[in-house]
Amino acid sequence: MANASISGKTVLITGATAGIGRITARELAAAGARILLVARAREKAEATREWIRANTGNALVEPIIADLSSLEGVRSVARTINSSAAGVDVLVNNVGAVFTRRVESVDGIEMTFALNHLAPFLLTNLLLDALKRRAPSRVVTVSSDAHRGATMDFDDLEGRRRYRGWTAYGRSKLANLLFTYELARRLDGSGITANALHPGFVASEFGKNNGGFMRTAMSIAQRLGGITVEEGARTSVYLAASGEVQGVTGKYFEKCRQQESSAASHDRDSMSRLWEISEKMTGLAGDGVLAGRVRAH
Repeated sequence: MANASISGKTVLITGATAGIGRITARELAAAGARILLVARAREKAEATREWIRANTGNALVEPIIADLSSLEGVRSVARTINSSAAGVDVLVNNVGAVFTRRVESVDGIEMTFALNHLAPFLLTNLLLDALKRRAPSRVVTVSSDAHRGATMDFDDLEGRRRYRGWTAYGRSKLANLLFTYELARRLDGSGITANALHPGFVASEFGKNNGGFMRTAMSIAQRLGGITVEEGARTSVYLAASGEVQGVTGKYFEKCRQQESSAASHDRDSMSRLWEISEKMTGLAGDGVLAGRVRAH
């Protein structure tokens, strides 16, 4: 699936031990990339590393252990990367989940918003210097067509007054797009591109962290209408490695083709407001070194 131009480049992939993240890592490793696997569980990360090595012959696969629902976990990944002068050519923000019941992260933030939006927001911002060192470089964020019909409720982003799992998930995927489009605008001329994608409805472990009805319904739906994880990973691999999208930025893709996302995802006020709120919630606004570095032109 991957373009040979990725050979010798460094790719950081979050959520890389299962589903489309695992296949994305394998395909890019098969094309010769050095793969950095970000995962919460060391045992799964090491098993994935050995699986990729065995299936590709590429020994340049390294796990980075961190819980990305934690702001400190995200920062620990960034510290690991930034302690090296090597830099990153491609960042694939793949990690994500849906939660039917409202739970909070260790930081007291609603888990869907923490993991699906704040984690890629903070990680990307903290790795901007690493990406600039390897420009032209790429940020690829896995969103979803679940963003269609979603709106940003800025008065209750964390569902404290009323929580519905699928609503929270759709909102987080809308947030992925608002973030991607604003990031692309702020990075204009930097040599870093930012694009998002819909992987399709994939038959994977997605949604099965929940019990009861959600787990059963998701299993049935995936069995009846889900695509394979190989098919689901194809657009991530394409955006990470293809020469066809070199220089393309601020776009939304499905099946390796540019698509139009919802009108809500293009609302400039929502982009700016979400960015400012995200800076405050992650503590990025107080980092000094990074807080004012990437600004609108």
